Amino acid sequence: MQATRITINKQGSADVIELEDYDLSLPGPGEAQVEQTAIGLNYMDVYQRSGHYPMPLPSPLGLEAAGRVTAIGDGVSHVSVGDRVVYGAVLGAYCNRRNVPADRLLIIPEGISDEVAAAVLMKGMTVEYLLNRTYKVAEGDQTLFWAASGGVGQLAGQWGKHMGARMIGVTSGPQNCQNILSLGYEAAIDRKSEDVAERVRQLTDGKGVGVVYDSIGAATFDASLACLATYGLFVSYGATTGEAPPVAPSTLQKSGSLYFTRPTLADYVREREDLEHSASETFRLIREGVLQVNINQRFALSDVADAHRALESGETTGSTIIVP
Repeated sequence: MQATRITINKQGSADVIELEDYDLSLPGPGEAQVEQTAIGLNYMDVYQRSGHYPMPLPSPLGLEAAGRVTAIGDGVSHVSVGDRVVYGAVLGAYCNRRNVPADRLLIIPEGISDEVAAAVLMKGMTVEYLLNRTYKVAEGDQTLFWAASGGVGQLAGQWGKHMGARMIGVTSGPQNCQNILSLGYEAAIDRKSEDVAERVRQLTDGKGVGVVYDSIGAATFDASLACLATYGLFVSYGATTGEAPPVAPSTLQKSGSLYFTRPTLADYVREREDLEHSASETFRLIREGVLQVNINQRFALSDVADAHRALESGETTGSTIIVP
């Protein structure tokens, strides 16, 4: 069967992205074939394309998609032909159809569209593990979240508010600041015109926040440290501006007996039980109306390079999907 996919033969700028046709075999043991209807865009895709995360070449791209099962291989029992499914953290999602390890597939609940499932799965599971397991956010906790206008940030504001936390979001520009105030954030800080650490101290009566979630990396490292209260936790879960510098134990000591961690989604959903739990919590909150998923950009499969450029430049807000 003929299929179409995105590949790269070298890592670098978005110009390395290529669209190619290839022969798709029948699914092997433990695999299911999926005809894809929507593909999620994540910053991890940029890391892999750019070389921030080295990977064997040539390589496909993309980690998240939704669609319909069209065939199953031997030993597959928990999905059937015709099921609507979604998966995340499986390399090769930028395509119109493919074979997927069936143990990574999740049935999309009724009432949730393929587009929403593809847009939200990895971002929702990221928020779930950050707020529930990396640091268990409790009612009244003062919480700072960088990149609050992005797909993860928008979900985090709503999820954190639902848990009773006081969510403070950092974004860029007056319009984005206004927008996130309707997405769970009690306060919005414009990183372009305000001193983030100074503003956090004003908002917390000089104490600082108990936890900072920072996906920016090098550019925000010092500010994040300065925002933390005594015994606070610095959660570095991304590096869109480059890796944060090494953290000397004495830095944590002198800054208030702080904690520092660098988690990754892959560890938190490696076991099937954890994958199902994280996804089900995300879908449950969508169905209950707690989480609003904003798909603000759509690109064709042939325009993936443009999608990457938009994401890297900070032009996107909310979630972006690719329509094969």
